[in-house]
Amino acid sequence: MSFTLKTTTFLFLTCYFITPALFAQDDTTARTDTTDTIEKIILDRITVVGAPVWANPVPGAASYVSAEQLERQNYSDINRILRSVSGVNIQEEDGYGLRPNIGLRGAGVERSTKVNLMEDGVLVAPAPYSAPAAYYFPSMSRINSVEVRKGSSQIKYGPNTTGGAINLISTPIPAEMRGRAELSVGERSSNKLYANFGDRTGRIGYLVEALHMSDDGFKQLDNGGDTGFVLRDFMGKFMIRSSDNASVYQRLELKAGYNSQLSDETYLGLSRDDFANNPVRRYAASQVDQIDVEQFQVSARHFALFSNNIDLTTTIYRQDLTRAWYKLHDLDTSVPTVNTGDLSQILRNPDAFPTELGYLRGENSPENALNVRNNSREYFSHGVQSVLGVNFDLGSAGNQVEFGVRFHQDEEDRFQYEDGYRMQDGIMIRTSEGVPGTQANRVGSATALSFFLQNKINYSQWTFSPGIRFENIRFSNRNYGSDDLDRAGSHLSENEYTINEFVPGIGITYQVADSFTIISGIHRGFSPPSPGSSSDTRSEQSINYELGFRYANGLLKTELIGFYNDYSNLLGSDLAAGGGGGTTAQFNAGEVRVFGIEFLTEIDLTDFIGTNSYSLPFNLNYTYTNATFQSDFESNFGPWGTVSSGYEIPFIPRHQLNASLGFAYKDFSAYLNSVYSPQIRTEAGSGPIENHLSTDSYFLLDFSSDYQVTSNFTAFINVRNLLDETYIVSDRPAGVRPGLPRTLMGGMRISI
Repeated sequence: MSFTLKTTTFLFLTCYFITPALFAQDDTTARTDTTDTIEKIILDRITVVGAPVWANPVPGAASYVSAEQLERQNYSDINRILRSVSGVNIQEEDGYGLRPNIGLRGAGVERSTKVNLMEDGVLVAPAPYSAPAAYYFPSMSRINSVEVRKGSSQIKYGPNTTGGAINLISTPIPAEMRGRAELSVGERSSNKLYANFGDRTGRIGYLVEALHMSDDGFKQLDNGGDTGFVLRDFMGKFMIRSSDNASVYQRLELKAGYNSQLSDETYLGLSRDDFANNPVRRYAASQVDQIDVEQFQVSARHFALFSNNIDLTTTIYRQDLTRAWYKLHDLDTSVPTVNTGDLSQILRNPDAFPTELGYLRGENSPENALNVRNNSREYFSHGVQSVLGVNFDLGSAGNQVEFGVRFHQDEEDRFQYEDGYRMQDGIMIRTSEGVPGTQANRVGSATALSFFLQNKINYSQWTFSPGIRFENIRFSNRNYGSDDLDRAGSHLSENEYTINEFVPGIGITYQVADSFTIISGIHRGFSPPSPGSSSDTRSEQSINYELGFRYANGLLKTELIGFYNDYSNLLGSDLAAGGGGGTTAQFNAGEVRVFGIEFLTEIDLTDFIGTNSYSLPFNLNYTYTNATFQSDFESNFGPWGTVSSGYEIPFIPRHQLNASLGFAYKDFSAYLNSVYSPQIRTEAGSGPIENHLSTDSYFLLDFSSDYQVTSNFTAFINVRNLLDETYIVSDRPAGVRPGLPRTLMGGMRISI
């Protein structure tokens, strides 16, 4: 794939006009800002939290997972990382977190479509407006820190403003020459090799990093075969800056990356009886399933500090992604022995469809009984965004104003086909070849212009953070149909519409004492309907409230926040990953109420013992969520179906609990992390949860330990699911799926 002429020209002109200024001579009359101050301002413009809330008070609920915590846990799975953050809802899928399903405050987990996913402040979903389903997610092994922002103060991170934003901060260019390498190996031939090297000399800095990960997979495919993945990720950064004493301090940072992933992954799960016999089994009918993803990204970020009180950060970005998921789609009902092609229906009612289940298990079938679809899609997203920061005092009130603008375009291009197979002695044999474009031949795109204005006003013990966001989005859906594979327009069906939306909000904090802060906020929630939705589909709308407190002293850090999201219209998404038909069309689900509490506490238990020779850090977070429909409606989306007022939204757990306890003594440390999740409803309903329509409740323990042998060499060992718990994480898209079994890995880190 190639960049558009518009984006390439823009990037060239930016570098052409800005770079000479970076080499300009010093101005001896200029300010004398320190590098640390400048770095903090830049972080303020591209981050959503910037530091733990205890050290960097922010209005509203926010969480920060530091580089130290990521290294200590050594997780490469975003699902496991986010378990330490309250208010996050997660539905596991593949056991590795390669394609996560994340929601915030009950906003829905299906392919993370209701969350603003960002890397270094830039939207990172393949097509965040027109097709936000996260079939690609950044490799966590190269991420330096993770930020989660919820509540009223996150309206600057649209387009989705109901749940919140997740921002991944990539490895920064080091302040001096540094390098790091990590090698680990484990069960099932799992391995990870990561390395980076960078330096900053004078006004120039750079960083290069590379990652290779692979695993043969923990599932057991009938008749053998891999069920794992191979992932490669390469990233490079280059920075050039002016002198600290230049009349206008400037910095330009270029970033380019490439990611490829090949996964032997499927949407086909198991019947509950087969899960009970062998939870890691994979049916023979999934033996050719595989997803191939390739992603390119490039960005240029320019920062200018005009004075101590005025700065401007501008980022130009481009992402291209191809995705081909070749997987079993259904059984062909034109075959006389096939009564239903719906895989989910077969696996939920195996006694009613013994012949169809036999084909999935590997029994001989007629020609073309199994349809395998190549879900081939191409995506791009590009744009430019700027944030102007202005600080000033008005009387005794300090003001920190941010004004942002973003022009963004993205597109999803579907050109899919389907092959027919028969099953013979447990082996799938292709019996017909599909024609590309005959199963989907359409392009959905979006052009968006957005603005936000937010002011953080500090007055005495009060902090007010009013803000407003505006989104102007033009959607287009061009369906060429199966008879116009050359896209000449002979059968073109085109739909275009424009959405204009104002999203106001305000956060208020009151500093009762140095250690005690009251937090409150109210803001409007919004998510746009995607291209391909019906003409009566409205935007998602809600009014969201939060109230709580944050307490931190020398011994204890704790936070308790209650939230209430009042939806006038919730949008459902017909995603195959969520158990739907895969059209990605959205539909109105009407009024919904979501409320709950988030609790977090951190403490070092040795503070009570009165010793500093070792440490016992303890962390606990708990989330309660109640999410119910308030309207009656019917949908073709499997997990919802026919809904009555009072039904609970599926895949939103009532209770979530995460606790960790560590021990650190000199050069040795060890940590236990525990997770408890109750049984979760997998189909909308009320009353007691039926076992055949639920996940399992589970309690997981993860263990990590390391020993610093020398100042540059550390050995470590990690065990995931220490107790080897067997549990169902989902029954969608088709059949039940297992969580990751006990997995042992060990390795070493070398730094220079």
